[in-house]
Amino acid sequence: MDQATLVGPDLEAGREALSMLDAAGIKSIIALFAFFPEYSDWRFVLSSSSLDQNSSLKAAEKVYEIFSGKFVYSLPRLMVVPAKDPSIRALKKLFVGKVKAGGVIRMGGQMIGNRFASEVVIVRLPGVNG
Repeated sequence: MDQATLVGPDLEAGREALSMLDAAGIKSIIALFAFFPEYSDWRFVLSSSSLDQNSSLKAAEKVYEIFSGKFVYSLPRLMVVPAKDPSIRALKKLFVGKVKAGGVIRMGGQMIGNRFASEVVIVRLPGVNG
């Protein structure tokens, strides 16, 4: 197993990031930490129709602007994906209405939409745990 997968994501950092996004008025945020083998590291994945823009770069810039100068934790690299991304749709299909609310959801070693993830920690999935 890759050494990097042994060190999990900082969930407190994810919660703080979500608090900042909530305060900025970003609605229906889906947030997860994922270890994608093609990157060989953890990514903090965010999705929200409030972030959907013409380019993922503009969406990421909006998130970084919200975090600018306020963030005390070190987050893994950020990925902002559209709400219609196959991975996000697959997560909703897998969990919404099928899992009790509360806490984080851990999974891994499987395809999520069109991406393989070695490990996933879902911090917020509206309708499930957010």
